[in-house]
Amino acid sequence: MKFCKKYQEYMQGQEKKLPGVGFKKLKKILKNCRREFQSKNDVHDVLHNQTCPQHCPVCDGTFFPSLLKEMSDIVGCFNERAQKLLELHLASGFRKYFIWFKGKLQGSHVALIQEGKDLVNYALINAVAIRKILKKYDKVHFSKQGQAFKSQAQSMHIEILQSPWLCELMAFHINLRETEVKSGMTPASFEGCYLTFNDGKPFLSCELFDSVKLDIDLTCSICLDAVFDPVSLTCGHIFCYMCACSAASVSIVNGLKAAEPKEKCPLCREAGVYEGFVHLDELSILLRRRYDPNSCSEYWVQRLQMERAKRVRQAKEHWESQCQAFVGV
Repeated sequence: MKFCKKYQEYMQGQEKKLPGVGFKKLKKILKNCRREFQSKNDVHDVLHNQTCPQHCPVCDGTFFPSLLKEMSDIVGCFNERAQKLLELHLASGFRKYFIWFKGKLQGSHVALIQEGKDLVNYALINAVAIRKILKKYDKVHFSKQGQAFKSQAQSMHIEILQSPWLCELMAFHINLRETEVKSGMTPASFEGCYLTFNDGKPFLSCELFDSVKLDIDLTCSICLDAVFDPVSLTCGHIFCYMCACSAASVSIVNGLKAAEPKEKCPLCREAGVYEGFVHLDELSILLRRRYDPNSCSEYWVQRLQMERAKRVRQAKEHWESQCQAFVGV
């Protein structure tokens, strides 16, 4: 079965109508482009030139704007639903019952797991659909504009594989699966997500549709250790919370939201990425459980002690400076 038909069946099989890639419409645009260009070649008898113009009025006027809007709608829908699901899963006590009462997610624990499965599948199949249609664009135009558009989408934060909520959902499924195994239950969570180690470095892996694999590096590029109390910036890069505060030139007392808009990501050097950061709580739970199978508890106790010492020291320095400023010393 061709992917286009498989994708259409998947989207039509959803209970709720969800944003998706207009696969047939976009392929039709590319078909019209090829037909028009071939007819021009026939008229001018330019058989050796098989490429579309660099700025194609047929494609660029409709193809990229349409795909851009569809990608924005997809990632917006995914982020909103994933955030609500994880908010419910991590809530406790009165807050959890309050969220259930508000009706943010109806159903039982099984429904929670199924919702998580559906969201991961939704993200991955749309990521493959976008990859295939851009590959089709480059094939028709004999160009690399499709890949350039993908880079542009990443800089606009509408690439779904870049979403921090996908990382959180993957950790959510691994945490649930481990809990189910320990309690003797039959695993009902998503089976395609794993925490793997390569030369001692942790990676979050997920098998995608069409034999594509997603690997998320969980090593902080600042301290060069496994991320501790991880946060994801709006550019998609993951750091330890303390390291991110240091890179943003803010104290832990003020937090990342106090970062100046001019502060840049240490990796991609994009500015204004700290305000919309996401705390990766599910990933933090997963790493605390699984980072080093041999000396996990000892390692994390040491990390926790180090982090606490740093936070206490920074908090003490902050309040000392506040007191000095207050009394005018």
